[in-house]
Amino acid sequence: MHLRAYQPTDLTAVRTLFRDTVERVNWRDYSPEQLQAWIGPDDVTTRAAWQTTLCRHRTLVALDAERVVGFADMSEAGYLDRLYVAATHQRQGIARALVLTLEQMTPAASYTTLASITARPFFERQGYRVVRENQVTRAGVALTNFAMHKDN
Repeated sequence: MHLRAYQPTDLTAVRTLFRDTVERVNWRDYSPEQLQAWIGPDDVTTRAAWQTTLCRHRTLVALDAERVVGFADMSEAGYLDRLYVAATHQRQGIARALVLTLEQMTPAASYTTLASITARPFFERQGYRVVRENQVTRAGVALTNFAMHKDN
């Protein structure tokens, strides 16, 4: 496994990994209705919005034999927007490598993220602490996540 900078041609692989991971990993903590709201549409508007933020942020992809098995993106202010690792590659240190590398690349005073119920324990192990529990609504469906913070 190795990390490299995101390239615009990675979008399809990244979106596929995102959908697959949410469906295969997060099902333990969210209902099928919540998972579908989280995934949202895979239309031109959504893909364009993802491409914009992935290109604007520092974005890394993790590759295993040239296959995208993880990705993460962080703003210059230290906001970790997305972190997903393929269901087949969980618990192999990929998420940790992505987060640590992005933190090293981003000299922010602190780091923040909105973590899912599933991801919360991972972030706590990385030194993030819960600031508050949130209820967000997507497509009319409520989902729980956690605002988390880590001092640099």
